[in-house]
Amino acid sequence: MLFAWCLLVAGFIKPTLRQPQAVYDYTFIIDITRSMNAEDYSEDKQPVSRLTFVKHQLQAVLKELPCQSRVGLGVFTERRTTLLFQPIEVCQGYNELIATLASLDWRMAWAADSRIASGLHHAMTVLPTSQVIFITDGHEAPPLNPRYQADFSALKGKRKGVILGVGDLALTAIPKFNAQGQRQGVYQAEDVPHRSTFGESDLNPEKIAGYNARNAPFGNEAVVGNEHLTSLKQDYLQSLAEQSGLAYQRLEDSDSLRQALFNPELAQFIPANVDIRSGYALAAALLLISVYWPFRRNNAK
Repeated sequence: MLFAWCLLVAGFIKPTLRQPQAVYDYTFIIDITRSMNAEDYSEDKQPVSRLTFVKHQLQAVLKELPCQSRVGLGVFTERRTTLLFQPIEVCQGYNELIATLASLDWRMAWAADSRIASGLHHAMTVLPTSQVIFITDGHEAPPLNPRYQADFSALKGKRKGVILGVGDLALTAIPKFNAQGQRQGVYQAEDVPHRSTFGESDLNPEKIAGYNARNAPFGNEAVVGNEHLTSLKQDYLQSLAEQSGLAYQRLEDSDSLRQALFNPELAQFIPANVDIRSGYALAAALLLISVYWPFRRNNAK
């Protein structure tokens, strides 16, 4: 009994043991383009946007990252990523991280285009040496011209990280907002381009209706598609993951996010003081059981 009480008292002084501990060094880059406003997730049985769901899931998982892990945060729109702050220690900077995530908004975007491959390439090129977690639905807008794809050959294998795919695989409408941020329905087919008109066409001019090298290199016929709708472009993101050497994970729930972030291949092992109070408590409990169990057994007889 005395030994059990000694263990319980010792537990209050927070005993630690020096041993290797897995920590993580991440820079989260979050897509804030307009397709991320699509509401194909739900929380408490209410529809929420992709961006809102991402923010809530990241806020929850930050609590689970071990101390001495570092987290940076940035956003993507158009062709570039912008770093909001360099990676900071997750426990000391927890409140700042949570507050910054809560304040992320699609209105922070500085341009309407969404060049996913270019944004990923830029993130892997200019961001800190921490591992990149690039969070996007993969919706290129306007559609990508295959002639001008980003080249990842010089970067493949040099950075670790994850492309986190966001959204449903089924097409859904994209909410439309006015200049004051007020919602005004959803985007219609006539609101967006349905083909690329950048640079030179990758098609044979003879196959382009109304082709004119100077005035209509992509032809003069209107093209109507479903670019006003959005879905998770999973095949495209998996292809980018293969080209860049990053892993791919679809964000479906908190478990899938943990699977992506707590991958042992992304961990770094450093000497750390690990809290061992649970061991002291367990030993004290076993001693108390050994004291009282024979007494109760004898009384039962």
